[in-house]
Amino acid sequence: MEEVAKMGWEIVTTILFWFGLYAIVSISLNLEYGYAGIPNFGRCLAVIVGAVAVGGIVVRILMFAFHVSGQFLIASGQASSIANGIISHNPLFGICLLIISLLIAFLLGMVVGAVFILPSAKLSEDYLAITLLAISEVVVQILYYNTDIAGGYYGVAIPDILNFISSGKDAVFVAIILVVALFVFIFAERLLNTPFGRILRAMRENENVVKAFGRNIMLLRVKTVAIGSGIAALAGALYALYTANVVGILNLYSRVYWTFLPFLMIILGGLSNNRGVLAGAFVFALTKVLLDTYKFEIKTYLHIPFSATWLGYILFGAVTLLILYYRPEGLIKEKPITTKPIKERTKMKEG
Repeated sequence: MEEVAKMGWEIVTTILFWFGLYAIVSISLNLEYGYAGIPNFGRCLAVIVGAVAVGGIVVRILMFAFHVSGQFLIASGQASSIANGIISHNPLFGICLLIISLLIAFLLGMVVGAVFILPSAKLSEDYLAITLLAISEVVVQILYYNTDIAGGYYGVAIPDILNFISSGKDAVFVAIILVVALFVFIFAERLLNTPFGRILRAMRENENVVKAFGRNIMLLRVKTVAIGSGIAALAGALYALYTANVVGILNLYSRVYWTFLPFLMIILGGLSNNRGVLAGAFVFALTKVLLDTYKFEIKTYLHIPFSATWLGYILFGAVTLLILYYRPEGLIKEKPITTKPIKERTKMKEG
C-alpha cells in the first residue's frame, strides 16, 4: 500500500513539475505568437539561455568568489561543491543563489531575445519563422560544441540550492516552480490587459493598420520577443537548478521539447488566452507523464505493432490535427481585452 501511495505521489509531483515549466514557456510563446503573431520557432534558444545563465555565468561568479581557477569543467565542479557545503549549513545562501540565477537568466534572456529578433524583424510571417528557427539552431550548435561556455556536450555542475533539505526536496522544488509560474501568469495577464496588449493583437491581425497609426512594427517585435525570451529563460534556469547540471545542451533542451510542444499547448488551450494556455499545459503534462509511466502496459493491452516510445509523438500529432480541424480556437476561446476604463464604461452602460 505504501509503495502504491509513493508511486502515486511521484506521478503527481512529476505532472506538476512539467506543468509548471511548460506553463512558463507556453505563456512566453503565447505572448509572442498568440498575441503578437510572431511565429518564434526558436523558442528553445531562450530556454537554453536560462540554463547558460546558471551554468555559464552564476557558476563563474562562484568561481571568482571562492578563488577557484583552472579548466572550466573541473573548476566549476569544485566551485559548486564549495557552494553546496555552504548551502547545507546556510539555507539563505541557497535562496539568494536561486533569486540571483533567475534574475540573471531573465535579463540575459531579454538581451538575447532582442538581438535574436533584430536580423529578421522586417520579414513576413513565414520567412520570419524559418529565420528564427535557423538562428536558434546555429546558436544551439555553438553552445553544444563549445565546452567553455556552459559545458557543451559534457555539461557543467551547478550548486544544489536545496542542499539543506534532506528529504522531500523534489516537492519543494516543484512548489518553487509553481510559484514562479504563478508570478509569470499574473505578470502576463497585467501586461497584456493594457494598451500594449491591444496593439499586439492589432499587429497580429493587420500590420499595415498599425503602421498607418504611426507605430514601429520592428520596435514592437523587439520588445515582445525580449519580454517573451526573458520569461522563457526562467524555465531554463529552473530546469538547470533542478537537475543541478547543464547536461549535454541538446539532450535536455531540444527544439521538440521547448519549441514544438509549447506550440501544441497554446493551440490546444487557445491562442491569445493565458488561462487556455495553462489548461493546455496541464492537459499535456498529465498525458505526457501518464504515457511515460504506462506506455508499455498500453502497448501490450492494445497490441500496438510498433515501439511504445513513439506512442506519445503519434498521439500528440493526431490531437494537434484534430484541434486545428474541429476546434481551432482551442479549449478556451479568445476574449476581448478588458482594461479598467473599458470595465468602468461597461458598468456605466449596464447601470
